Amino acid sequence: MDILFFDPCLKDVVWGGNKLRDEFHYEGAGDSTGECWGISAHKNGDGKIKNGTYSGMTLSALYRDHRELFGNITAEEFPLLVKIIDAKADLSIQVHPDDAYVKEHEDCPFGKTECWYIMDCPENATLVIGHHAKTRQELADMIHEDRYEELIKQLPVKKGDFIQIVPGTVHAIKGGFTILETQQSSDITYRVYDYKRLVDGKERPLHVKQSIDVITVPDESGEKALVSTEGMKKDAMNLLIACEFYKVWKMEVETSVNVEQKYPFLLGSVLDGCGRVNEYELKKGDHFMIPSDYGNVKFEGNMELILSTV
Repeated sequence: MDILFFDPCLKDVVWGGNKLRDEFHYEGAGDSTGECWGISAHKNGDGKIKNGTYSGMTLSALYRDHRELFGNITAEEFPLLVKIIDAKADLSIQVHPDDAYVKEHEDCPFGKTECWYIMDCPENATLVIGHHAKTRQELADMIHEDRYEELIKQLPVKKGDFIQIVPGTVHAIKGGFTILETQQSSDITYRVYDYKRLVDGKERPLHVKQSIDVITVPDESGEKALVSTEGMKKDAMNLLIACEFYKVWKMEVETSVNVEQKYPFLLGSVLDGCGRVNEYELKKGDHFMIPSDYGNVKFEGNMELILSTV
């Protein structure tokens, strides 16, 4: 049985930068590549396997035809999406819907719960997490009247912080951030505000009605969304979150780590450094999956990874 490596899908966006080309050396990345969908079976970016028995097969096809590699889980589509975000400019202020809302309004299987590991950011940085409106009417008034500075909350963050973004949370990544995002396999985002930015001479559409529908009022995000990874144990899997949609770990390898693959599948992304997983070479920017029942896995080298499963 192979550990499966993926060819990522790259996305050029108005706020994208050049790190995915210059630091991660992804083939085809340019000056405005903002997202690398490293592990994805989504229709808008279905990654291909690049090694072993299933080389050339998309992840969605593998999930459809070889569910035994995924512990025979029952989700109708592969449930997770792992991406690296390079934000040269601010992303829009946005909110994500939950499963119930998208099934009713978007004909999609998954809403969008996501989490961020901050790989890099400016000194004294903040992210938009949460809002100040006390009632839905006050929220609607603030949005319709463009009172965004009054509406949003700013959360101080630093490199190595980890943040859970549940549906209904107003949020925005700012310029200068590089983030590893683990999320439900969904591409549904409602833009609340986009700084009146022009793309091809036009403002991007906003989703005001949907945003007012799904934003949690009063805000419940608070600082409980944030976990610091300072002081976490080296050469170990450190659990960052376990929720109904995913489990996510940080692993900093200094010598070696032995992992028993007891999960339906185990996804991995190398954030920095290099090393090996069993007989496979690993380098910064690699994305891979260890299938169900693979057995014992040994990570060696000097590298930082984020791992996840359902």
